[in-house]
Amino acid sequence: MSDYSEEEQRILAYLRDSVSRGEQYFRAKNIADAIGLSSKQVGTRLPRLAEKTDDVEIEKWGRSRSTTWKVTLG
Repeated sequence: MSDYSEEEQRILAYLRDSVSRGEQYFRAKNIADAIGLSSKQVGTRLPRLAEKTDDVEIEKWGRSRSTTWKVTLG
């Protein structure tokens, strides 16, 4: 996990925990509220995490008012 910044580690930990309980769709704002970051901090890191991590799969799913991310266990 040393290849990840502290913020990325927090985001991944939250996503892993949430997906293990069955949640699969997220918005950056909801993740940010849960872990104490801004939605911009989360939103800019999710695409990079999608490329970097293998333990969860992060996929840009839809865009209405804000982007929705589909997250599954990798």
